[in-house]
Amino acid sequence: MADIHIERQHGMGLAQARKTAFKWAEQAEEKFDMKCTYQEGSTMDEVSFKRSGVTGTLTVSKDAFELQAKLGFLLGAFKDRIEGEIVKNLDALIAKGAKTDKVPTPGGPVAKKTAAKKPPAKKI
Repeated sequence: MADIHIERQHGMGLAQARKTAFKWAEQAEEKFDMKCTYQEGSTMDEVSFKRSGVTGTLTVSKDAFELQAKLGFLLGAFKDRIEGEIVKNLDALIAKGAKTDKVPTPGGPVAKKTAAKKPPAKKI
């Protein structure tokens, strides 16, 4: 059996990381015929995935993704190719997720301040 272990740091926060992990699970089901189970936690989530010859988990936290997979005997011969495909797909999703996370930029638009209006002066 061959093992795959991939860790990726991110700055998305847990809410955006959840969306990214869910997309990863959808892609794994569609492209690789995986059966994925998504379980949310208070501080971290876990995607369990499996199919013939592969079992593993993708752990999602507010600042990191960690994927661990075990490949069966037949798929173990293709470990490098499988790992490369996982890395490519996960990195693309993380990059896309980081772009959609709205972060205010310094020097960006500033809300206009409204000055308190003085009441008109009374004429005597």
